[in-house]
Amino acid sequence: MKHYRSWALAALAALFALPAPPPANAASVEVKLQLPQRARLNLQGKNSIAVAPFLVVTQEGADRLQGRDIDVQKEFERYLLKILRRETELKVLEPGPVDYPVYDFAQLARQQDFWRALGERIPADLILAGGLDFDIQDRSGYQMQEYVSPFNGRTYYRQVLVEQTGFEYDILMQVYDGSSGELLYQDNFKDFQSFEGEGTDPLAGMFENLLSLEDRILNVFTQKEVEASRLLFTQ
Repeated sequence: MKHYRSWALAALAALFALPAPPPANAASVEVKLQLPQRARLNLQGKNSIAVAPFLVVTQEGADRLQGRDIDVQKEFERYLLKILRRETELKVLEPGPVDYPVYDFAQLARQQDFWRALGERIPADLILAGGLDFDIQDRSGYQMQEYVSPFNGRTYYRQVLVEQTGFEYDILMQVYDGSSGELLYQDNFKDFQSFEGEGTDPLAGMFENLLSLEDRILNVFTQKEVEASRLLFTQ
């Protein structure tokens, strides 16, 4: 009997220890919080990184807009060097042209001797490489829009041609150990941006993609803050 009573008291105490659910008529408000997210790559003992030339996989549609000749590799490399030097404590190195043994990324990841030799030649603790896929898309098409007649005030629907240009950027990033040649980290970063009008500058579209991806790219090497939503009950 004493054993049963002790068990019942313990169960009752545990029940009261649980947080009470919010009342049915409780109001809530959604708040945005900036939460720190530590670097995805362990940089302990790593002081330098070499940015090898990224391979351009495709560059579709770039020649049909404004006759612009975009060097995707050069623009991305310039941007990447700038943000790494600005936002990280790593010494950022430029190895110059690199003669890759193969151009398949899965096979490159297995070329440890190549990456080790490159790391010794530069020299660098880390080597950053990867691929770029920049695609410019004609997203123009007909859309249904409401139309209020000025004669009878009635609402009608009509098809209107809306000109839009889409920019899609897909970045494969690989980080190798400069001493062992081992692949330490790999990830894909993808973004799509759409702009009204057919004459959008593709270079502007490209940098809108990169701006959207910047925090995710930097979070590989340094702590960044990410936005999260939380509900607060006010009653």
